[in-house]
Amino acid sequence: MAATIGEQLRLAREGRGIPLREISDQTRISMHYLEAIESNDYRRLPGGIFNRSFVKAYARYVGYDEKEAVEGYTRYMRDSGDPGEDVVTTPYHSKVYTDVPATRSPVLTVVLAIVILAILTAAALGMLRWAQRRSANVNHQSTSAAMRSRRISVHSSIVTPAVVASDFGKADYASFQQ
Repeated sequence: MAATIGEQLRLAREGRGIPLREISDQTRISMHYLEAIESNDYRRLPGGIFNRSFVKAYARYVGYDEKEAVEGYTRYMRDSGDPGEDVVTTPYHSKVYTDVPATRSPVLTVVLAIVILAILTAAALGMLRWAQRRSANVNHQSTSAAMRSRRISVHSSIVTPAVVASDFGKADYASFQQ
């Protein structure tokens, strides 16, 4: 019997006549990683839970006992001196930042909140006034332009000899005066 799990998986694959490419296509595991598993070169794999998952998927596809394959992988890693693959069993205690007493008084926090709200309100009112003034200026300018165009149309309706001359020509002007 083969000594390592990689050799056992390779023998199981060859015994069934399954090419490595087929396993790669069906399990979506790179050929590079499958070759690393067969040669027990687990440093070429991504590490952590991925290695176990790759070994398990490989074993499942070639009809090898998945649990035995993962145990063989774990045993091989432990024997080779790489205990980093073991699951951490010590609990992790995170620091809770709310355990530290507040350094600022609640009154100061309320005062700061009120000041910030007052600044935001003043800014909003200023923007509103600016928008109102701008629209008033635009309305005033459009009204002035309308008044100017009305004056021009009134003035252009007055008939002068120059207007008549330009409209009728010199010959017509002479006959018009008679």
